[in-house]
Amino acid sequence: MKYILSLALLLGTMLSYGQQVEHISKLELGKKDKKVFNRGDSSMVLKIDTLIMKDRSKIEFYAKKDVKMEIGYAEIGKNVVITGQDSKNNATDINMDVKFNKLGSLFVIARGIDAFNGTKTHPNGDGGDVVILYDPTGIKPQSSDKKANNYLFVDVQEGGLRVNPTSEIGQIYSRISMAQPGLRGMPQGQIYSGSPGKKGSVVIEGK
Repeated sequence: MKYILSLALLLGTMLSYGQQVEHISKLELGKKDKKVFNRGDSSMVLKIDTLIMKDRSKIEFYAKKDVKMEIGYAEIGKNVVITGQDSKNNATDINMDVKFNKLGSLFVIARGIDAFNGTKTHPNGDGGDVVILYDPTGIKPQSSDKKANNYLFVDVQEGGLRVNPTSEIGQIYSRISMAQPGLRGMPQGQIYSGSPGKKGSVVIEGK
């Protein structure tokens, strides 16, 4: 019996290693409220029995490479945002299993972040891979009319598309010319970030 118990504890530890698991029976965000998940491992499983998000509320994941969301019941207002990024300019990969009981407009933002030249930075980030599986017994989201209800938009654009090499290099040269002898005071970071990151992918389908 003791051996079986020890084996079960070992398997549980192996399954949870490197992955944070959090269960919330009810999460309710008022108008313009924000909930940030930024502690624990870089991978996360978030189980929410009931999720209520009022207009313009936001869930944000920070320092998360990938997040799996399991939502049993969801009431989503208008202009609601779910977004995430890791700590290296890349977007969070988001896998969402959800039943929409109410859906105004939901924006899932998994965009790569632009590198900030001349500082201790990372390259232009990759967009996230987003999978949204919705329960067909609930509301079916649509992505064609942003002014109508049940609107779902996913942004997985890569970082670095807004970078202008000429102006940024000019800015770096200007800072070098004004630096103290030996370039003291200049940030010891990347001078030019180079090419954009990789665009992410989107899958939206019924279970």
